Amino acid sequence: MEQRHYKYESFIPKYYNVTTKLIDEVVSEGKSDKIAVYYQDKTYTYRDMQNMINQVGNALHILGVHMEERVMLVMKDSPEAMASFFGAIKIGAVPIPMNTMYTPDDFRLLLNNSRARTIIADDEYIDNIEGFKEKLLYLENTIIVGKKTKSNHIGFHDIVDRCSDKLNVAYTTYEDSAFWNYTSGSTGVPKAAVHLQHDVFTCVDSYAKATLGLNENDIMLSGSKFFFAYGLGNSFFYPMGVHGSVVLLPERPLADTIFATIEKYRPTVFFGIPTLYANMLEAADSGKKYDISSLRICTSAGEALPKEIFKAWKKKFGLEILDGIGSTELLHIFISNRPGDVKPGSSGKIVPGYVAKIVDDKGKEVPDGEVGNLQVKGESTAAYYYRHHDKTKTSMLGDYFNTGDKYYRDAEGYYYYCGRGDDMLKVGGIWVSPIEIEDAIISHPAVKEAAVVSKGDEHLLIKPKAYVVLKKGQKPSDELAKDIQAFVKKTIAPYKYPRWVEFVADLPKTSTGKIQRYKLRE
Repeated sequence: MEQRHYKYESFIPKYYNVTTKLIDEVVSEGKSDKIAVYYQDKTYTYRDMQNMINQVGNALHILGVHMEERVMLVMKDSPEAMASFFGAIKIGAVPIPMNTMYTPDDFRLLLNNSRARTIIADDEYIDNIEGFKEKLLYLENTIIVGKKTKSNHIGFHDIVDRCSDKLNVAYTTYEDSAFWNYTSGSTGVPKAAVHLQHDVFTCVDSYAKATLGLNENDIMLSGSKFFFAYGLGNSFFYPMGVHGSVVLLPERPLADTIFATIEKYRPTVFFGIPTLYANMLEAADSGKKYDISSLRICTSAGEALPKEIFKAWKKKFGLEILDGIGSTELLHIFISNRPGDVKPGSSGKIVPGYVAKIVDDKGKEVPDGEVGNLQVKGESTAAYYYRHHDKTKTSMLGDYFNTGDKYYRDAEGYYYYCGRGDDMLKVGGIWVSPIEIEDAIISHPAVKEAAVVSKGDEHLLIKPKAYVVLKKGQKPSDELAKDIQAFVKKTIAPYKYPRWVEFVADLPKTSTGKIQRYKLRE
C-alpha cells in the first residue's frame, strides 16, 4: 500500500480517516473505559464518544449527507459538538466549525459561501442563523441541540439517539478534505482554509508531543473555543491524539469561570490567550485566592504575549506561559517557546516538522536581526482557500505559506513578532513595530491593554497613535496621556513614542483575541 511521509516521526497509510486514528484505535487498544471528556459534572469515556460519533454519522447518512458535503457546526464546546465534528469526518463529509458570535449577516455570507446543505446548531443560536432564511441558498437540514426546536427543525437527540452506534468508516485517503476552518478576519473577510485528513497528526506529533510533551495522563482545558483552529487542536485533536482527557467548557472563558473550572477538574494543561491571562491576573490581584497547582503547562497564542503578562503570571503562580504563533492556514502552532526554554517577548523557536524563513519584499532571505516577511512550510498547511483563488495564489507559495506577519530571528534561533505586514509603521524612514510600542505602554501601571496604529500628522507624515484601555479604578485624563507618552520615551527609543493617546473602553478584536488594527485605522 502506498504510504506518505506526512510527519517528522512516522508514516501514514494512503487510505486513512482522522476519526479512526483519534477514536477507534484508542478503543481497539483496550482504552475504551478511559475518560475522554469531562463536561458539566458528567464524564464520557472513549467508548461513549465512539458510540455518539457513530450515531451522528448514521444520522447524517439518513439525511442524505454524502462524501465531501459540508456540514456547518454552530455549537458550544460540548460532547455533541465533538461527536458532530468527528461523525461528519467519519462518513467523509466536511464539518465547518463556525463562530457562535457571528451576526445573521455573517451566517448568511458563510453558509452561502460554503454551500452547506446541513447545519447542526445549539438552540440559542438558531434565530441569528435564520435571520435571513429566505436568502440562504443551499441550506436544507437544520439539526438543533436543545429544546427550542421548530416544526422545520430536527432535534439532535431525537434522530441521533435512535441511530445505530456501529458505523463503517468512509473510504477516504490522506489527501481528502477533512474539515474547513474559516480565518478569524483580522485583516478582512473570513476565508475558508481547506484542511486535509493528514494535517491533524502533523500538529499532534510536532507540537503536542515533541514541543509540549503531552501524554495520556494529561487533562487539558482550553480558553479558546473549538471553532477557532487553536481551540480545535487544544480540545479535539491533542487530548485524543495522546490518549488523554479534555474538559469541555461551554461557558464564555471569563477569568472567574476559568479559575473555578481549574479548581474543579484539576487539568494539567491550560491553553489561553494574552487577553485572558491579563483578565485572570486582574482577578487574582483583587484579593481572591485561586488554586491552579494542578497545572504543569500554560500556553498562549492568538496574539503576541507581552513580557509584562509573562512576568506577572510567573511571579503570581510560578508558571511560565509558553507563547507561540500559529494560524488557521497551518492549523496550529508552528513556532513556540518550550518548557524550560522560554525567551519572554519572543514566539520561541521553530517547532519540529516545520521550516521557516524571513524574506524581504522581493523574496530574498534577510539576515538575523532584520525584520522581514515570515514564510513557513509544513505538512499541516491548508490546501487552499475555498473560492478565493487570487488569495490562494498570493498566500500558498509552493511549499511555503506566506503568513503576512513581520518577524525577525535572533542569533539563537528565537523568533520575534513585529506585527502584521500592514500594521508596521515607518516612522522617520525607520520600520517600527506596533507590538514593541504596545508592550511598552502595557508596562505602565495604569494600563490594561493597548493597540497602536499609524496616523498622519499635520504634514501627513506617519506617526504612532495609541488606543489605551485602562485598569479598573483608573480615569482618563490629559495628564495621564502625557505620563504614558513620557513613560514610553524612557522605556524604548524615544522616536517610537505615540504622538496621540486615545482612551477607549475596549479594543476591537476577532473572536480569537487578535486586535483588529485595521478597524482602528478606519
